[in-house]
Amino acid sequence: MPTPPPAATPGPHPLHALRATVFAIGALLLLVGVGVLLDQPLLIPPLAASAALVHGAPGLPISQPRNLLGGQLISALIGFATLAVTGSTAWGAAVAAGLSLGAMMLTHLSHSPAVATAVIVVLQAPHPVPFLPLLALAAGLLVLIGLLPHRIGRHPVRYPVSW
Repeated sequence: MPTPPPAATPGPHPLHALRATVFAIGALLLLVGVGVLLDQPLLIPPLAASAALVHGAPGLPISQPRNLLGGQLISALIGFATLAVTGSTAWGAAVAAGLSLGAMMLTHLSHSPAVATAVIVVLQAPHPVPFLPLLALAAGLLVLIGLLPHRIGRHPVRYPVSW
């Protein structure tokens, strides 16, 4: 006799979804605002994905500050190293993405959006001096804004679960 399919997991309470949405928008608008003040882009697609993890899945290991900051920075460094070897090519971007995944796994800093950071570094070839500090600033701001929902909005999951 076949087993019945598992029951669907209920989705988040609408109030929790609204809270996550509002805080994610706020975090991303903060990145835009700080970027405008610094005359540098802080909002890049991988950081939008990072904000989605921090606010949409704050309890996951890949959402924790150590993983967000460490994963983004190690992937950017791998992107710059790959760029130096391959130049700004799609082939190099693919290699950088794979290498950053492996490095994050080996260092226990897995943060899947950071793979895209390595790709952006290789394809866009930004200068490392402004890019790395700005990336660290933006990731740090995402962590700081991630602290607010539990403290202000009584989000059921405390962020961070671990540092």
